[in-house]
Amino acid sequence: MSSERLSRPELFIGVARLYGQRSSCPRAQVGVTATREGRLTASGYVGAPHGQPHCFEAGCIIENGGCIRSVHAEANMISWAARTGIPLEGTTVWSTHAPCLSCAKLLINAGIEVFVYEHPYRDYRGIELLLNQDLRTYHYPMLPAYESTS
Repeated sequence: MSSERLSRPELFIGVARLYGQRSSCPRAQVGVTATREGRLTASGYVGAPHGQPHCFEAGCIIENGGCIRSVHAEANMISWAARTGIPLEGTTVWSTHAPCLSCAKLLINAGIEVFVYEHPYRDYRGIELLLNQDLRTYHYPMLPAYESTS
């Protein structure tokens, strides 16, 4: 056992990676976690809508370069938090990937304060929107002092 203690950024991006392993679309294993005051508040991963067949079962449906059978991890996290009454306003979201444009819009409207991502998405429009909105956005592991991200 290592005597090194995980930093909170290592922990939170690690949990996002773990959630990504639950993704049911083979095209992208994306996971997200939301944190507030150093605690996990919500999570999500890529998967079909509740009660619908997953890509692993029925195959992907590709349109415009993406699978439309699955719901993106960010949208799944935001809808689950809304359904269960968990506020996301002021949280930091840790993601294995940068958001698409549609998910960036959802993150903004949910009141996310900080977005941290590990891998780029196939285009940068989502990141550009977050930055244009002045939403603090960081490419992991290039983070400022941890105190600025919850």
